Amino acid sequence: MRNEALSGYVLHYRAYQEKRALYYLFTEQHGVVHGIGKRGLPLFEPLQMFATGKRELKTLTQVQITAVNAPIRGSQQYTGLYLNEILYRLLPVEDPLPMLWAHYEASLNLLRQPLSDEALKLCLREFESSLFNALGYEILLSHDSEAQPIDTAKRYSYRPDLGFVPIIGADTKATNDFSQTSIFSGVDLLRMQEQGVGLETLSLWSQLNRELIAHLLDYQPLQSRLLWQQQQRYQ
Repeated sequence: MRNEALSGYVLHYRAYQEKRALYYLFTEQHGVVHGIGKRGLPLFEPLQMFATGKRELKTLTQVQITAVNAPIRGSQQYTGLYLNEILYRLLPVEDPLPMLWAHYEASLNLLRQPLSDEALKLCLREFESSLFNALGYEILLSHDSEAQPIDTAKRYSYRPDLGFVPIIGADTKATNDFSQTSIFSGVDLLRMQEQGVGLETLSLWSQLNRELIAHLLDYQPLQSRLLWQQQQRYQ
């Protein structure tokens, strides 16, 4: 691209030389873009800029904040950091995802408002579902790993690489190579399929999404989650 106008948000940054930084941006036009620009660009604020460069690392110029918004504070700030982290760690570079970008912007605007714990969790689960769709991951709730319809009388172990594996006999402590897998009843899976992400199914979706996010990240820890845990510990 050559002096192309971009609209986006900073997902992550690190120092680069004395007065510049390396930025990971989520842009409306090209998805994740890596660029070098002046230090001090804010997180969670809409930016307009120009980008130039034929290779993966662009030069960013004329960067401006396009709107003055209420800041994201408290626990909701850690939620924003979590959204940023899963995006820059999971999305491919320069792959336009306009629907996910719009969902991200809407999620940030929601995080600027006072939210209950349940509303905050709903915001997270809905965004994670949008991310999974953008990445091409379908969570099939109607059939198990053997392509058989989910049975309400059975229990299932969720394996991200296989789907829902029926638990045979007393094998209720099914494990994978990394951690104990999530266990779901057939009744719960069909309820999740019917109702989608909602208050009544929120804890189930939280369990399922956490398992899939961990798999996609190759079970490497999330720094935003560690920061949140540290903040809770010292409150």
